[in-house]
Amino acid sequence: MGGGFYIILLAQFLSALADNALLFAAIALLKTLAAPPEYVPFLQQFFVISYIFLAPFVGAFSDAHPKGWVMFISNIIKLLGCLAMMLGINPLFAYALVGLGAAAYSPAKYGILTECLPPGKLVVANSWMEALTVIAIIFGAVLGGWLLKPDLPLYHHFLGIFPSLQAHGLNAPRFAILILLLLYVAAAVVNLYIPKVMPDHVLARKNPWFLVQDFWRSFLMLWRDPLGQVSLAVTTIFWGVGSSLRLIVLVWATLQLHFNLEQATQLTAVSAVGIALGSIAAAKWVRLESAIKVLPVGVAMGFAILGMLVVKDWAIAVVLLVAAGAMAGFFVVPMNALLQHRGHQMMGAGHSIAVQNFNENISILALLGVYAGVIREDTPLRHLFRGLGLETLKGQPLVPAESAFYTSVTLLALFISSLMFWLYRRYRHVEYVD
Repeated sequence: MGGGFYIILLAQFLSALADNALLFAAIALLKTLAAPPEYVPFLQQFFVISYIFLAPFVGAFSDAHPKGWVMFISNIIKLLGCLAMMLGINPLFAYALVGLGAAAYSPAKYGILTECLPPGKLVVANSWMEALTVIAIIFGAVLGGWLLKPDLPLYHHFLGIFPSLQAHGLNAPRFAILILLLLYVAAAVVNLYIPKVMPDHVLARKNPWFLVQDFWRSFLMLWRDPLGQVSLAVTTIFWGVGSSLRLIVLVWATLQLHFNLEQATQLTAVSAVGIALGSIAAAKWVRLESAIKVLPVGVAMGFAILGMLVVKDWAIAVVLLVAAGAMAGFFVVPMNALLQHRGHQMMGAGHSIAVQNFNENISILALLGVYAGVIREDTPLRHLFRGLGLETLKGQPLVPAESAFYTSVTLLALFISSLMFWLYRRYRHVEYVD
């Protein structure tokens, strides 16, 4: 692969590690501010808004500049979001600034692969990228939970050196954010060592209206291409479902498995182990030409999600999450590689990934909105389930958030299984284009 590829991986690992730990720190910060429960999905909605509104510009920006430099600037923006959170700005708005950096980062981190590697190595490269990102998710969840411990010696040692900071609002979540800020600094430094690859799809004009029109052309081009359609549809569904599922697992861990917040954050990392295994399996057994054949695995993943309704033992929960994660990694990695390949052929990788991010984050925004709505309607749902006899079946009363949990898991599982089945039936005979 070459030394430059491994520098890209290191930069991605550090940035992703901070991203994933920061989510839990931001959730903990909301809880210290006594924010309503639906603010947790709102947090991620604020994060993805930048992906949607900046989609016409970040792809063009990424394709017009060396992508290592774009990644450097993006990490600086994330760092500023951490500072804003520490300084007492509303966590929703501060996290939106982190999302702005992430929106600019994404087209560069994936687009640089198509510039550095031949098409035949893209599935393997994506597997490496996905596996390392998953490792970052695992360690990010562990790191986030560890940093949020109120009795953390490092936190109390820091307060011993700077005692006045506690009076200025430095609590455990803000201390965690301070540590994560340093990770973004490290990621930005590594970005400076990424080999400089000159852009290969520079736009003729750079005025905003032209960029919007150019993005719209790219959007239509990918959705009209059969391979673009299926790969965009699958990745769009996957990330929308994944964002909601991550929050649902936190509820599952506290509600059904009786975990505390630290244990719950670590449980979310278990599915990431499965994604890593699925990514490795995809790299070994799935060729780019046969990527569409993995879609039935997505149907099975939906049925695995339904298992959350009945599993209350932590050991079985771990097995279930690893299995669901492995299925996810096995079908999404080839789809990502296929989309990058077609996008690079048709319009430039940065453009295609910006279109991908636009679609994926509309899906995330929509599904998180549905999830927030389900949380808000927990009391009416509890009355409905009580009337249907669920309490009699369970042998005990429904507790707050339990009805919303059952509803969200069922809707999510049926959504992903039915759509994956329909996509496979529709696109299974589409020919690969080299």
